[in-house]
Amino acid sequence: MKPMGPIPRWFTAEGGMLLLGGCGAASLVDEAGDTPLFVYDLDIVRATIAGLRAAMPDVLHLHYAIKANPYAPLLEAMAGLTDGFDIASKGELGAALAAGMAPDAISFAGPGKRDDELRAAIQAGVTLNLESDGEADRALAIAEAVGVRPRLAVRVNPDFDLKGSGMKMGGGAKPFGVDADRAAALASRIIAAGADWQGWHIFAGSQALDAGAIIETQRETLALAARLSDAVGQCPPLVNIGGGLGVPYFPGDEPLDPRPIGLALEEAITMAPDILEESAFAMELGRYLVAEAGVYLTRVVDVKESHGERFAVVDGGLHHQLAASGNFGTVVRRNYPVAVTNRFGAETVPEPVTIVGCLCTPLDRLADKVMLPEVAPGDLIAVFMAGAYGATASPSAFLGHAPALEMLVEA
Repeated sequence: MKPMGPIPRWFTAEGGMLLLGGCGAASLVDEAGDTPLFVYDLDIVRATIAGLRAAMPDVLHLHYAIKANPYAPLLEAMAGLTDGFDIASKGELGAALAAGMAPDAISFAGPGKRDDELRAAIQAGVTLNLESDGEADRALAIAEAVGVRPRLAVRVNPDFDLKGSGMKMGGGAKPFGVDADRAAALASRIIAAGADWQGWHIFAGSQALDAGAIIETQRETLALAARLSDAVGQCPPLVNIGGGLGVPYFPGDEPLDPRPIGLALEEAITMAPDILEESAFAMELGRYLVAEAGVYLTRVVDVKESHGERFAVVDGGLHHQLAASGNFGTVVRRNYPVAVTNRFGAETVPEPVTIVGCLCTPLDRLADKVMLPEVAPGDLIAVFMAGAYGATASPSAFLGHAPALEMLVEA
């Protein structure tokens, strides 16, 4: 038997059936017409954002990194719930604009922007977070050619990282951003070229559950922004301090309390050097806002035994939910929280069961030797924490299976 991560606190059942947005999981599958199905509960997203806003300083803008989940109905809702979108491709630019987010509230990061992407962003009036001197040269040349004053910020590769983060985005040699010791010179150059300088984007890491580490990184981020701005001699219009707030996926993970982080950040902003006195500040978050709101529903096709172990074979798998299989940035495979939707909260049986997908690879394992109630063909399995880096972060074309369906619900 192997433990699994905690089921998010939001979920309840009625008559033993898991409820999503006030509806039974089985009825939602009937409405969608098939499995596998991603269900995103907008009420959970709203509550998460409201709780975060209550914890953070009033002056802090909340931006949504849409790579976490770009499902169009969700983006339309997020356009009204957050203050800006952060994108990483021309395709995401189109999705952000279609969702109704104002162009001047969209920022575009990523180390490999093509010329057509730079042109589209400049013409749309979104902010480009420059990742190199070469990208700056191309952006300035394109802006001159199309006759538009470009909105340009500098993404900084800080000389520190976020301790304990699941994915380190700063410190040392990185493909992301301009090294801190060269960032001020680049900002000065684009200002001199006549660009509309939008400030700094400083992202040190993501998926951290240590509030102390996040607080320290945010302090270092503001100090770095002040030093760079002093070197430039101008107040930056915006300081994007990145994200970093993690969510509990695995056994032993504890939910992050944002309140001490918000109090410390308010103090750091209040005490920031004068060069930042007129700056706006933004936090860029993806999974923290949407991960807990998503559930991946997949139907049991077969239950079998091999060498004394039980396997439940489902019609989904890693081609839709790569992260839950342990093949998306984790070194040691651990279990996401899962449940049998029609026996939610029921007693478990003595024998563990392994939930495997329909793909012809031993990597397709959604839960390894977990304790669940009785599992039978036709049952629906819920994989929680599926609201971020699910459908669009998985190899959906692998083996030619159909893509998963998606649905946004609210009570």
